[in-house]
Amino acid sequence: MSDFIALWPQSASAYSGRLDLLMWVFTALVVALSAPVFILIAYYAWKYRAGRKADRSDRVNRNTLMEISWALIPFILIVALFVWSTRMFFTVHQPPADAMEINVVAKQWMWKFEHAGGQREIDELHVPVGEPVRLSMASQDVIHSLYIPALRLKQDVVPGRYTSLWFEADKPGIYALACAEFCGADHSEMTGRFIVMEKPAFAAWLEQSGTDASLAAEGEKLFRNNGCSGCHSPAATVKAPDLEGLYGRPVPLADGSMATADDQYIRDSILLPQSQIAAGYPEIMPTYKNVLSEDEVMKLVAYIKSLATPEDTP
Repeated sequence: MSDFIALWPQSASAYSGRLDLLMWVFTALVVALSAPVFILIAYYAWKYRAGRKADRSDRVNRNTLMEISWALIPFILIVALFVWSTRMFFTVHQPPADAMEINVVAKQWMWKFEHAGGQREIDELHVPVGEPVRLSMASQDVIHSLYIPALRLKQDVVPGRYTSLWFEADKPGIYALACAEFCGADHSEMTGRFIVMEKPAFAAWLEQSGTDASLAAEGEKLFRNNGCSGCHSPAATVKAPDLEGLYGRPVPLADGSMATADDQYIRDSILLPQSQIAAGYPEIMPTYKNVLSEDEVMKLVAYIKSLATPEDTP
């Protein structure tokens, strides 16, 4: 966990390098804009100190060009910095379509990571170098915040909704991760390791981390064991929405509005079924709020996503 002790954590991605550069440019700009003010304050305090002879009369002639320049130049520099930082903000919130999906469940006081193939980790996250990774995160209890200093990334994990984070690590190694939001008595112990591996080594790790089934396959099992197929299968006698190809498509709602069948919509349909009623269907869906855990809901979401065609997936 040396990254939390070091004055400056090492960088493990191109984004973190760009963010460091932005920070240094911002620091230089602040110094460049503020240093002359403090220097002149000190100079004039010395020049016009009590008892010293100095010309204290008002200047008659003013340099208008200088007055315009010291307002316009800082304004242009600040706007340029704003545009730069805004572009980085949008970049970090727009994951590539082909990013590797990993589910994250936070709870007091541990991190649970689940790969698409079904591999599970506690307080450790293995990822391949040079490949985009998207984390889909949910909290089992209170607000947490996943913080990986080497990536210069932090994302709150909030109960009741999904949040996401994506990155592309470019330097193999072992780095720190932790919760950056006070979440209870053992908050300081909610730490772990972020492990970036070469692609062959990562493939070997996936192979060695044996699993019975993928997340989608486990979701299908939950789908059948919890009676979901009794209403949502084509042969069901109860009228319920067809889940085949549902993911990523617009869904007309009973109140006349539209929703997109993304991860959050599917989660809410399982745990809060009365919040968004699909148009043309009766309000008979029971809630599974106290039946399924967050990671089980994520498996059901993975299964429903697997039913979508490539053109449906956003």
